[in-house]
Amino acid sequence: MIKSMLSGFVRLHILHHASLESIYGVEIIEELKRHGYRVGPGTIYPVLHQMEEDGFLIAEKVNVEGRIRIYYQITEKGRQVLSESKKWLRELVEEVLEEDS
Repeated sequence: MIKSMLSGFVRLHILHHASLESIYGVEIIEELKRHGYRVGPGTIYPVLHQMEEDGFLIAEKVNVEGRIRIYYQITEKGRQVLSESKKWLRELVEEVLEEDS
């Protein structure tokens, strides 16, 4: 149960950061680690590929010091999903935190 819930949060993080600038796998792993998530390449890369297949991200291969790095940018479809998700997230957070008061 926790794993499936965290998967949704990871996807939201990815969309959020990709909406700000291009991202790549290791960078997003490190960002998620800052927030307490423990995800590795075996988790994050399939998620990024699936989000690309779903049309939420587009990938661009860039040569960085002789190595190919794949940068991901959010698409218009991804922006729409992020915007809609923010509405649901805001409503959920307000409801859950209100109960704690």
